[in-house]
Amino acid sequence: MSNLTEIVDSLENRIGKLLTRHEKLKRANAELEEELKILKSKQLQFENEIEVWSDKCNSLKLANSMLGSDQHKRETKLKINALIREIDQCITQLSE
Repeated sequence: MSNLTEIVDSLENRIGKLLTRHEKLKRANAELEEELKILKSKQLQFENEIEVWSDKCNSLKLANSMLGSDQHKRETKLKINALIREIDQCITQLSE
């Protein structure tokens, strides 16, 4: 009978340890999920910031080429041609 009691006590002890470990893992998992959420938010913020800086860079390239920079003349010509086509389309639509 005492052997059975020892087995039950051992099982209770192991179950208690498992429950404690389970709670620790749940807390660690919740912390990691929160950290992941924060990091995803920061990543989105950085991606938006990169997009803004990329737009600024393109604007500066265009401005430099309009100021006479030989480096981006082709890009400027293409952009001007696209703007002219757009204006022509608007004029056509207005005249109809």
